[in-house]
Amino acid sequence: QVALVECGGELVQPGESLRLSCATSRSISSFAVLNWYRQPPGQEHELVATMTGGGTTNYADSVKGRFVISRGNRANTVSLQMNNLKPSDTAVYYCNVRSDLGIYWGQGTQVTVSS
Repeated sequence: QVALVECGGELVQPGESLRLSCATSRSISSFAVLNWYRQPPGQEHELVATMTGGGTTNYADSVKGRFVISRGNRANTVSLQMNNLKPSDTAVYYCNVRSDLGIYWGQGTQVTVSS
């Protein structure tokens, strides 16, 4: 019903920055909650950033002060700006949204932080 496509993941060095994008098939304003999750190798998935329809944002302690979730520059996109990346940020990152139609997930994009 709702399609989500993440892009932007790649190999970067510690301390560098990266922006992930999530393109959606509906207007961002139609979603009650937008989330970014990640799943490090061999671990369970973790909620890293949330943005509500009212514009309130929240972050996991491990990324607070380094990551920013926001509306993308293009219509129907949400972004995750990732600054001062660390090896512990290595994971598959997933876009997740909740709307009146249900809860939907993207396919994920790999972010690897290594020297």
